[in-house]
Amino acid sequence: MSSVDVEIRGLSIFTHHGVTEAERETGQRLEIDISFDVPDCDAVLTDRLEDTVDYAEVCDIVALAATERSYKTLERLCHVIAERLMERFSCESVRVRAAKPEPPLPVAVGQVAVEVVHARGPDAGDEPDADG
Repeated sequence: MSSVDVEIRGLSIFTHHGVTEAERETGQRLEIDISFDVPDCDAVLTDRLEDTVDYAEVCDIVALAATERSYKTLERLCHVIAERLMERFSCESVRVRAAKPEPPLPVAVGQVAVEVVHARGPDAGDEPDADG
């Protein structure tokens, strides 16, 4: 089987994340980019939609994680999104980037962003052996 990399770029979601109470109350738009691997993707052989990733489902998972609660840091938000995608699609690694296009800073900045890479360890799921 083949591993496939899936990317979704520029997912725009209105959220309530930030350090200040004003950011969390007023809210702001985030732009989220996601990429992850899909191990053993049958669609490369079958060409059937049911054998691949539903992009709308990925967007729904990300949107729910980004809107169901407020986080102070984008780092935590990205981590939560990555964990959910890894769980749902059995990925080995997920890269999540969240950007604030118009951050509330006292200087002019086009964008601030955080990128989190979440990967399974080489022995993920294995029990430790007797030697450690």
